[in-house]
Amino acid sequence: MKSLIATVREQDEVARFLAWPGDFDLDRGDHVEEVHLASGAALEGFAGDGAGGTYFFCGEGGEDRPVLYADSEGGAALVAIGLPELLRLLLVTPWWRNCQAFTDEESRELAAEYLEDMPDLVARRDRAAAALGLNLPAQADVLARLREVAVRMGENFVLIFTPEGHPYEPLIRN
Repeated sequence: MKSLIATVREQDEVARFLAWPGDFDLDRGDHVEEVHLASGAALEGFAGDGAGGTYFFCGEGGEDRPVLYADSEGGAALVAIGLPELLRLLLVTPWWRNCQAFTDEESRELAAEYLEDMPDLVARRDRAAAALGLNLPAQADVLARLREVAVRMGENFVLIFTPEGHPYEPLIRN
């Protein structure tokens, strides 16, 4: 079975949707700072965003590993368990970084802003999901899962700024 990363690289429409509005680029996997996980588990940068943030696979294995996101301002959060879950997050709520309350209402307001600028967003998202072979959950479910992963499981994935030994601040709090 082909990896999801390979599919994203091969499918231009998928890569374009993930690049915008998803702000996810497989060619930006280098983080601006030297970092490591407090647990000592492996950390592999594999994608990034336009603001200098990085997505990391944690631990050993393939695309089913936990995914940690670190921004360029010293914040980090575990955002998904596996690449399929991350891609669902980016497809359903590409504005997730702006969701502070994690409510469906807040997400709908952000979605309305995106739809003003990109009226074909839903059609493009659905084509990308189909190309990736992913079923898309409701946005409320995606946000609830993001919060659950970040708050309940994230405490085991603390990112450390290696030169100073300081932990990154949690991007998502209980």
